[in-house]
Amino acid sequence: MKIVKLDNQGRGITYQDGKIIFVENALENEEVSITITQDKKNYAFGIATEIKEENKNRVIPKCPYYQKCGGCNLMHINCAYEEEYKVTKVGEILKKYADIDADIRLIKNDRELFYRNKITLKIENNKFGYYNANTHKFIEVESCLIASSSINKIINNHDFLEIKNGEIVIRSNYQDDILISINTDEEYLLKDNIPSNIKGIVINDKTIYKNNYFYDYIGELKFKISYNAFFQVNNYMAKQIFDILNNHLSGKNLLDLYCGVGTLGLSLKDKYKNIYGIEKIGNAIKDAKYNAHNNAIENAHYYTGDTSKILKKINTKFDTIIVDPPRSGLNKETIDQIIKIKPQQLAYISCNPLTLARDLKILKEFFSIEKINALDMFPNTHHVECICILNRK
Repeated sequence: MKIVKLDNQGRGITYQDGKIIFVENALENEEVSITITQDKKNYAFGIATEIKEENKNRVIPKCPYYQKCGGCNLMHINCAYEEEYKVTKVGEILKKYADIDADIRLIKNDRELFYRNKITLKIENNKFGYYNANTHKFIEVESCLIASSSINKIINNHDFLEIKNGEIVIRSNYQDDILISINTDEEYLLKDNIPSNIKGIVINDKTIYKNNYFYDYIGELKFKISYNAFFQVNNYMAKQIFDILNNHLSGKNLLDLYCGVGTLGLSLKDKYKNIYGIEKIGNAIKDAKYNAHNNAIENAHYYTGDTSKILKKINTKFDTIIVDPPRSGLNKETIDQIIKIKPQQLAYISCNPLTLARDLKILKEFFSIEKINALDMFPNTHHVECICILNRK
């Protein structure tokens, strides 16, 4: 089969008798042999088992678990081609779903590997690993090439913990400290040989060792991060987000929605008289208040709860709103609130171009688009972070 192009998830696309086939491990213009893995009425999934005519941008993956673990899916292409794919992907999605012709600038990553400060692994019989893509087949791993070196040391040597089955989240920081959280229905045993750089272990939301938080830096700002609070997984690219926001936003009152531990709003401390943040996770708001105080920022105010409900209680006039929602994007009620508030500027940070396009299709009626950046925050995967700066019409 001849591969026509790549889809939004980095899979090759080809057609047979009018049926679309999504093909793992296949690149544009390649001629490949395909094994069908799932056959539906109008579409099918497959994997390229033999490359007969190779794309010049194909490279040998560096990870021994590639195509097995279900994590990375673009490690078989070079960096330049991956960057081109991501810019094209964002542009095509915005055009197709929001009728937006965008001039998209790519912000490159400084690290191809070992960039993640957080990963989630499955535990089976005290072994750590991932599930194979689209299955529940467990793949044990001794390392993960996109995770930090300090995380990999825990993956490779976790004999201080005996646990049969569950899920583990491992976070690292600028000092190679480690924070661990686990969910399990099994009994567990914590031994005495715990590495000194582990700052806390939380199991089923209960702290069983030291603390349920640690600290990290983005740029010059120091942040306290609880085990279940959102924090960008790539510190270098998070700093690029800070810089973009600081170069384009200013005013009197800033509203930071889905604020997490306060990172984005606090990065604009010198641009606004007042900063307001809303987040539904209580630990994150506690961290945000601490982070403001710890960084000597006295103009920040935080609220815990559902965004749309809290907004109804705040009477402040906002010049600027920042939104950094989950992959599902903004709900209708929040979009309606934003339109009602009529901020002069709106910054939309998104890890999902599809929901970004869906929401911009509504927002563009009230705001003009000043700039869209695509950030290569997740190298070797099809994921891409976007920042859209909008001005009220």
